[in-house]
Amino acid sequence: MKKILNTSVGRRGVLAGSLAGVGMLAMPSILRAQDKSLKVGVYGGYFKDSFDKNIFPEFTKATGIAVESVAEPTGEAWLVQLEQAAKAGQAPADVSMMSQVAMLKGQSTDLWTPLDMDKIKNASGLIDAFVNKYPDGRVAGIGAVAWYITLVTNTDVFKEAPTSWEALWDPANADKLGLLALVSNSFLLEVTAKTHFGGTNALDTEEGILKAFEKLAEVKPNVRLWYRDEAQFEQALKSGEIPMGQYYHDVTGLAAADGHPVRSTFPKEGGILDSGCWALSRASEKSEEAHVFIDYMCQPAIQATLSRKVGTAPTVKRELLDLTDEEFAAVSSDIDPIIPRYDLYQTKADWLNQKWTELIVG
Repeated sequence: MKKILNTSVGRRGVLAGSLAGVGMLAMPSILRAQDKSLKVGVYGGYFKDSFDKNIFPEFTKATGIAVESVAEPTGEAWLVQLEQAAKAGQAPADVSMMSQVAMLKGQSTDLWTPLDMDKIKNASGLIDAFVNKYPDGRVAGIGAVAWYITLVTNTDVFKEAPTSWEALWDPANADKLGLLALVSNSFLLEVTAKTHFGGTNALDTEEGILKAFEKLAEVKPNVRLWYRDEAQFEQALKSGEIPMGQYYHDVTGLAAADGHPVRSTFPKEGGILDSGCWALSRASEKSEEAHVFIDYMCQPAIQATLSRKVGTAPTVKRELLDLTDEEFAAVSSDIDPIIPRYDLYQTKADWLNQKWTELIVG
């Protein structure tokens, strides 16, 4: 998805491999009959641990397909690995959870095997935005999970929750903010456009983007930390050292539940709704198992389990879910979200990065 700190596969993967080897010696005929498996790439750390505990074992029980979970690095490093491996006819993972920008970049090289929607019946309940398509209409990926970046505050420092992203520009918040350090994962241009220019369509032209950059530059006196290491900001938020910023709604909620003085607020302009897709590497030979897996993950009951156990926002329509209002609010919001302009990070990446460095973090 996004943001988890530890990306090592860890001891659990080693132990699982050892036990599988013992079982193969003891029951070769049974194991051959059940020898359906799938390598699934997910973000490491807490996120992977949650899938390993709450999702993959139930999938295996339901389908007989064993899952080997692979910890992905964050950012586009995993995309590069998948690309290089596919050229050699190899798949480090059959199915991977990929960011929307990585999905677009992978489309440009036909990295993703088009999905057969007739084999993914549960996709009928998806919110339309969570079906990722090639320009010619082929389906490149299916919404796996979604997550929100919201306005977060330390409750010891800010007794009242802010109501608008305008708080980022408030002179009273000088030297108090922690903001994500990259133009392509902070989505602060979109926040600026929605807050000050009527919506993200203000970014349709380079002139509009430059106006947003100029307005966003006004927050610089308020920024204490432009962060890449989420743990660094999270600790500073908990301690009150950096008492306001943008962070992940689900992780902030978990910290609050653990007793830390933090809160996540959906501003009136909406939280930033980001998401990851399940995508099948063209080098994978497990297309059948992959379609079974993706169809399983699209079930409303599984999306609800993800919300309860992993803290992600559902990718299926709310009316199909059995989440209570409280459970839904813990991971999502009915306020219209700010949807990132992924197209810009594909078509104007170099120019955006240059302007970001010049005008914002330089």
